[in-house]
Amino acid sequence: MEMLLTFFQSFMSLGAAVLLPFVICILGLFFRMKIGQAIEAGLFVGIGFQGLCLAVNLLIGTVKPIMHYYEALGTGYNVLEIGFAALGGAAWTVPFAVLAIPSIVIINLILVRLKITKVLNVDIWNFMHFLVPGALAYALFDSAVIGFAVTIFLSVITLFFAEWAAPKWGKFFGLEGTTTTCLSFIAFAYPVTVLLNKIIDKMPVLNKIDVDMGLIEDKLGVFGRPAIIGILVGTFLSLLTGQSFGSTLTICMGVAAAMLLIPRMVSIMMEGLSPIGTHANSYMKSKIGKDADVYIGMDIALGLGDPACITATAIMIPVTIILVFLVPDMHFFPLGLLAEICYLSPMCVLGSNGNIFRTLISMTALMYMTLFFANMFAPEATQMMSVTGVHFDGIVTASHFGWNPGNLIVSFIHRLFF
Repeated sequence: MEMLLTFFQSFMSLGAAVLLPFVICILGLFFRMKIGQAIEAGLFVGIGFQGLCLAVNLLIGTVKPIMHYYEALGTGYNVLEIGFAALGGAAWTVPFAVLAIPSIVIINLILVRLKITKVLNVDIWNFMHFLVPGALAYALFDSAVIGFAVTIFLSVITLFFAEWAAPKWGKFFGLEGTTTTCLSFIAFAYPVTVLLNKIIDKMPVLNKIDVDMGLIEDKLGVFGRPAIIGILVGTFLSLLTGQSFGSTLTICMGVAAAMLLIPRMVSIMMEGLSPIGTHANSYMKSKIGKDADVYIGMDIALGLGDPACITATAIMIPVTIILVFLVPDMHFFPLGLLAEICYLSPMCVLGSNGNIFRTLISMTALMYMTLFFANMFAPEATQMMSVTGVHFDGIVTASHFGWNPGNLIVSFIHRLFF
C-alpha cells in the first residue's frame, strides 16, 4: 500500500499537463480509437493545456507588480494563506487517497453505463476538489472511512452539477461535448451566480444593464477587440496602482497577450477533445442506446478562453483588496488568492450570459463569501494540514476553505455537532 501511495503521489506531482495526455490516450483506446489517433488526441490536449497554463501564468506574472503594490497592506495578519497547489499536494498524502482515485473512476464509469449520468470526469488532477474535503473530514472526525466516504460522495454529486451546466457551457464557450467538473465552481460559483441573476432580473434599472463583450466589439470596432481591451484594462490597473511608464507598458502587453493567447490554447485542446467526444458518444450509443451522450469533464481553465473572463478577472483584483477590509476580524491577506481569481470567472460569466456588469456583481459576492469563510475556517484548515505530509508553522487557510462547498459543509457540521 505504501509503495502504491508513493507511486500515485509521484505520478500526480507531474501535474495536469503531463497527466492529461496519458488519460486522454487511454480514454481514446477505451472508446475504440485507433492507437495513432488516441496518441495524437492526448498530445493535442496535453500541449493545449500546457500552453493554456503558460498563458494563464503570463497573465498572473504580468499583474504581479499590481499585487506587490497591495502587499504592504498585508502586514500584520497572523494567518498564512497557502496556494491551491500546496493544498492539493497535501490532500494526496492522506491514507485513503490511493483507494479514492480508482474508486472515483470506476464509480463514474458505472454511473455512465447505467445512464445515471452523462458526464465522464477525466480531470484527475482536480480530484483534489473532492480529496481536500475528504482530508478535512478525516482530520476533524478522526476517521479515514468518513474521509473516504466524503470524497466519493462529492465526486458523484459533482457529476450531476456538471451535467446540469454542460449544454450551456458547451454552447456559450464553444466547447461542445465537454463540461467542467471542478466542484468549487460547478457546485458553488455557478448556482450562486444563477440565483443572483434571477434576483437581478426582478430589479428595475439593474435588469436593463447589459455590458456584453460581443456588443462592445460591435460598437467600438477595433477598440472593442480582446487585445485592445487588454491594453485598456492594463492601463487602468497600472494607473490605479501608480506604476511606472515602463511597467505600465509591460502590464498592458502582458494582459493583451493573455487575452489573445488563452483562446488559441483552448482551441488546440479542443482539437484533441473533439474526436474523443465523437468516439465516446458513438461507443456509448452502441452500448446503451441511441439516446446516449457523453460529456467529457475537464478543468475550469477551459472556460478562460472567453475575453469576458480575463476582463472580469483584472477588474476583480482591486475589488478583492477592498473586500478584505470589509470582512469582520480578518486574519489573512489574500495574495495567493489574487492569482486564483481567474478560475472563479468562467462560471460567473456563464451564469450571467456574458454580461460583464452582472458577472462583476456575482464575482464580488462570491469573493466576499470566499474571504469570509476562508477566514472563519482557518482553524479547520490548519487541523486538516496537520494530518498530511505538508506542514506549515502557525495557522493557515486557503481559497478551498472559502469556495469549496465540501469544506464548508464538513466544517459547519463539525462546529454544530462536535
